[in-house]
Amino acid sequence: MGKTAMVAEQEVEQRDWSRNRAMWVRLLEERTGEGVSAWMRKIKRARLTDEASLRAWLAARGVTGYARSLLLMERFGYPDFLRASGAELIDRQYADRPDLRPIYDAVLAAALGLGDFVIQARKTYVSLLTPRRTFARIQPTTRTRVDLALRIDRRPSGRLRRSTIHATMPVQLGLASVHDLDAEAVALLREAYQLNCA
Repeated sequence: MGKTAMVAEQEVEQRDWSRNRAMWVRLLEERTGEGVSAWMRKIKRARLTDEASLRAWLAARGVTGYARSLLLMERFGYPDFLRASGAELIDRQYADRPDLRPIYDAVLAAALGLGDFVIQARKTYVSLLTPRRTFARIQPTTRTRVDLALRIDRRPSGRLRRSTIHATMPVQLGLASVHDLDAEAVALLREAYQLNCA
């Protein structure tokens, strides 16, 4: 779990991929009865030098899914985005489109007034989570627009479009400026938060 981030002078927990790695380690141990170190010793003894061979070798031993991905990354290296902190991931998302960063910051500031939530940074988007589940995702989709996807029971109409960010988010709003995060947009964000807290 990443260090907390300062947003509008309030602290919000900010998560990165380290939490996922911990889950993958736990899954490996639960499914195989052995941890990463034991598996890495076996892999070393097997002298597997490429990903395809290791993938097949692990599959033959019943190691699949996240547990297999974990061992592949342990053997051949983690992608940069998995080693980055939440703040670094967010900075990278806006590095080539700095004019959009104020929109992201405005969405977070609006969310602060809703109640407790957690920021979970990914490579291309940021999720906002209640203690129950994700209620919104923020993604700089183009060089001129940030999309705010919402988990609400609404059909696309007006400003609301069908979401392309994630299947659990039925609709999204396109935000080309901070001014697009108006009272209607904040009300939709509040609705998503409230529906996903209960």
